[in-house]
Amino acid sequence: MPEQRYFPFAVALALSGFAIGLALWSGPTSSDAALLAARWTARAALPLFLITYLASSLYRLAPGATTRTLLRRRRQWGLAFALAHSIHLAALLVNITLFRPRPLMTLAGGALAYAFIYLMALTSNDAAQRAMGRWWKRLHIVGLHYIWLIFLISYGGRAIHEDPAYHVEGRLFAPLLLVALAIRLWARFGRGRRAQPA
Repeated sequence: MPEQRYFPFAVALALSGFAIGLALWSGPTSSDAALLAARWTARAALPLFLITYLASSLYRLAPGATTRTLLRRRRQWGLAFALAHSIHLAALLVNITLFRPRPLMTLAGGALAYAFIYLMALTSNDAAQRAMGRWWKRLHIVGLHYIWLIFLISYGGRAIHEDPAYHVEGRLFAPLLLVALAIRLWARFGRGRRAQPA
């Protein structure tokens, strides 16, 4: 149904809007609000990424109506993640340019992740898939795992950060990302190989 196609984008806007609204309400100063908006919009984008990252694996491991729908809408979930992470980028740029400047070298890894995000978004159509052939799959596999790695490094660093305020999200999301990788590996090399996605 057409409305199902737009559901992932509604989720992306709702999560991002909630994150920004909560940051503006919670931050005692403009600087704090900008920092929280950048941090929380990244959290809002993470579940959208994980749905995209795991859609085919979940269907292989547990074929059913729900996982089949996730697989069929994987492209929309991926584009919804690109939308949510673009909102995060806007919040991050406000934080960096107005309140907390950072050396350009520290932003290089994230910049490459955004390059992958937008390349994958631009090629998330049948015409690009036909034109690129096997390179389409290579781009999307490498891009997905590079983004996964950036998330893992970011949250893994927070798990051992000198400021204990970062520990909860780091110790929650870094293991979650490792579990997601384990699911993909099990679906690819383990029992899930018997059920290939349609």
